[in-house]
Amino acid sequence: MYSIKHYKEKSVLELRHFDASFYAKIHLNEGASLQELTLNNKAVIVNLEPLVYANTYASSILFPFANRIKDGAYAFNKTEYLLHTNNESENNALHGLVYNKPFKIVDTKVNNDSVSVKLEYKERELSKGFPFTYNIKLEYIFTRDSMGLKVLVKSTSSESFPFTLGWHPYFLSKNLYDSSLEFTTNQKLMLDERNITTGIETIEEIKNFKIEDKKLDDCWILNANTIKFNTPTYQLLLKSSEENSFLQAYTPPKKNIIAIEPTTGVSNSFNNQIGLKVLKPNASYNIEWCLKMI
Repeated sequence: MYSIKHYKEKSVLELRHFDASFYAKIHLNEGASLQELTLNNKAVIVNLEPLVYANTYASSILFPFANRIKDGAYAFNKTEYLLHTNNESENNALHGLVYNKPFKIVDTKVNNDSVSVKLEYKERELSKGFPFTYNIKLEYIFTRDSMGLKVLVKSTSSESFPFTLGWHPYFLSKNLYDSSLEFTTNQKLMLDERNITTGIETIEEIKNFKIEDKKLDDCWILNANTIKFNTPTYQLLLKSSEENSFLQAYTPPKKNIIAIEPTTGVSNSFNNQIGLKVLKPNASYNIEWCLKMI
């Protein structure tokens, strides 16, 4: 049997199965980010302390842009905009605008074989760098060995706006050196010293990427929308409903942790248009990411 507990004073949701095979912790005031996850008795996503959320963006939803916008500057429909450069060391705008927004609980469901929560944030403010309004709805669906994250973005703006979308989860491996990623690609993004996309290079096809002691902050164009994470103690399949996807992999300064980020666009997408989408007034976009132990 599953249960949901809402700690209102902390704006935290805890979901669990009575036998402890599954556990999830969602921080509502930090973009409804999934801060902890246990599947099949295996800790998959863990607290990253002493690293702080303001620097890691752990499990945050990346919208209206994934990754970076150079100098926070972009032009859309012949109008120039300037976003806040929250990544001060690189002078870039980083990881969108909803990672620190408070989400409200819309619905919860507890069944014999699953548990789910629906959450929502409504943007009503016209910010200087992104003067558009929207609603973003998240639905987390859990079983003892899987997780689904459905994201629905609906424009409430009177004008069209550009966007990309991503998810920024960090995963734990007992030994990251002996872990690997399976995905198919023959194209990699070229990045400058500020992690801004400068081009695309054709590479020898990758199918099995051994992590070893690599320091990663890399992005590839995927040929298929599935990624497999192999560790010494578990194997996890990550699948996206979006056929045209990108994979960003990042190793933070914490042992045996890796960010495996599915995105629909790349760094500086508002300027280079790689993966860029446009949402028209009253239109919606949805995507689903699924994790499953195999």
